[in-house]
Amino acid sequence: MQSFDITNAWICQIQDGSVTPVFGDLQIEQGKITAIREKRFTLPPQTNRSTRLEAGGRMLTVPMVNFHDHFYSRLAKGLPGQGPLNNFQNILKNLWWKLDKTLDRDMVRASAQMAVMESIRCGTTYIFDHHASPFFVEGSLGTIAHVLKENHLRGVLCFETSDRNGADVTGRSFYENESFSLKHTNADIRAMLGLHASFTLKDSSLQEAARLLQKNDLGIHIHLCEDPTDRVLSEQTFHASPLKRLTDHHLLNRKSILAHGIHLNPDEYRTIAASGSAIAFNPDSNMNNAVGLPVYERIPRQIPILLGTDGMHANMVRTFKQLFLLLRLKGFSFERAFEFIQKVFADQLTFVRQYFPDFPALQTGNRADLVLWDYIPPTPLHADNFWGHFIYGLSERQAHSVFMNGQPILQNFKFGQLRESEIYGAIRQQGQRIYDSFGSDQKAKNYKNPK
Repeated sequence: MQSFDITNAWICQIQDGSVTPVFGDLQIEQGKITAIREKRFTLPPQTNRSTRLEAGGRMLTVPMVNFHDHFYSRLAKGLPGQGPLNNFQNILKNLWWKLDKTLDRDMVRASAQMAVMESIRCGTTYIFDHHASPFFVEGSLGTIAHVLKENHLRGVLCFETSDRNGADVTGRSFYENESFSLKHTNADIRAMLGLHASFTLKDSSLQEAARLLQKNDLGIHIHLCEDPTDRVLSEQTFHASPLKRLTDHHLLNRKSILAHGIHLNPDEYRTIAASGSAIAFNPDSNMNNAVGLPVYERIPRQIPILLGTDGMHANMVRTFKQLFLLLRLKGFSFERAFEFIQKVFADQLTFVRQYFPDFPALQTGNRADLVLWDYIPPTPLHADNFWGHFIYGLSERQAHSVFMNGQPILQNFKFGQLRESEIYGAIRQQGQRIYDSFGSDQKAKNYKNPK
């Protein structure tokens, strides 16, 4: 394994959930950070040694983590409309539930390849994916895992189990979740139990989920109260709220992700806090689907808060900024908004280490997963103003170089072994197939980036 030096970087080290930048050089050997040498801020002439990366005063951080992604949605750009998208139920029925039934192995692989390339360019190398392809179930998670592995990313995968496509698909979905968790996971690829949402799951399915959870020591990954529809239909059909159905079946634990968690009341938030489960906010998707936003001040501090993109994009730094701006819009002071962001960051570190205990902190001896951003702080950088630089500066810049386990997978904006043009050719081919399946009427209204 190649040794590597990164010189003249602002190394944003983590200690006790807080970030303390130091300026200096970092040495990588055998996939580990073996030395960090602090020094005065200086920028010597550029060097071109193959084993040295001159940072030039840029910021170096740990990788970003996407806690709620949908790789399967990545090719859904510019699809022709097939029915109204005027509310959440119609968005599901006329777009996403049509798309997921179209997907086969080649489409799933192309979607994962596109998501991986976007993620690397955004410095996002740890991904919790929530997959759906009801007519390509067996082997779907393995297909995604292979794309992650060949690009040196780490992921936590699950298959979205739902009763909306019949009992046979439900059974095969549970089997894919369990089989993948038992046979295909390792230090870099982990598993959860995927569930769609309460309103598409029968009591018998929640009972089976509880059995698999206990048997395999898993956490669930589920959509919870993303839209009022989840509550209304759950109460109409099953005579209980979505959260009560989960608690009645003992499905909440400290390994679980409840995506969205928007339309919850104070008692429900307290129940989640007692369970230890995390809520994953997805602000861009929530605004795009017009489903509302959480009442941030109502959420107990004990609930771990994570961030995701819901498949819209891979830019987790932008997601942090979006949350910060929403907090300001909702009346949070600058101080309180920054405190909330720091809490989210600390919560994410704690949660991701349940799945990857060696997630780094940019300390000597850590696994060498790190991102060099194309951002040179124009003013002094220190622990007290790190988040000001992060929100107002770094969030507008690209990843310059990305390392995973000491290997450069993106260096000076260029992929290492990844054949970008060849892969995009395959992506374009599969995208054409999806487009054709939706109808090729050029006069149909296109909905760009609809998720």
